[in-house]
Amino acid sequence: MTKIKIIFLLVLACLAAEIKAQLPAVTLKDITGKTVNTDTLSNGGKPFIISFFATWCKPCNRELTAISEVYDEWQEETGVKVIAVSIDQAQNINKVKPLVDSNGWEYEVLLDPNSDFKRALGIQMIPYVLIVDGKGNIVYKHNGYTEGAEAELIEKVRGLIK
Repeated sequence: MTKIKIIFLLVLACLAAEIKAQLPAVTLKDITGKTVNTDTLSNGGKPFIISFFATWCKPCNRELTAISEVYDEWQEETGVKVIAVSIDQAQNINKVKPLVDSNGWEYEVLLDPNSDFKRALGIQMIPYVLIVDGKGNIVYKHNGYTEGAEAELIEKVRGLIK
């Protein structure tokens, strides 16, 4: 009987290791006012990056600018898409589009003024980046930004498209 219990627990452990976190269902708007359901975010079967930021967060802005400088190359090589999620509160939401436009960020930008999506993912601090594989599984999480960290992001994405 003990052997059966051990085998059962091992099988359960293996199954649990295969289960990956999915994006929670939260309704947001993009910067054009279109409603977006976060659990349906996708990139046509290719990986995508979700970057949480705020207009006032200098490391966030440095990270998104650094990614922007290589974004065309990343898209050409891997097909990856970046979705930037602003956690600016409602009174500052009008600063998001001018920031995006002035930096020339070509990302899909979502607005999370009540931090519902951020909270649903258990995110405490920004900048915070997630990589989601082509099947919708969250496969990588990272918070904070140091110069050059974007190189690690693209390496993780490359590993997903092999």
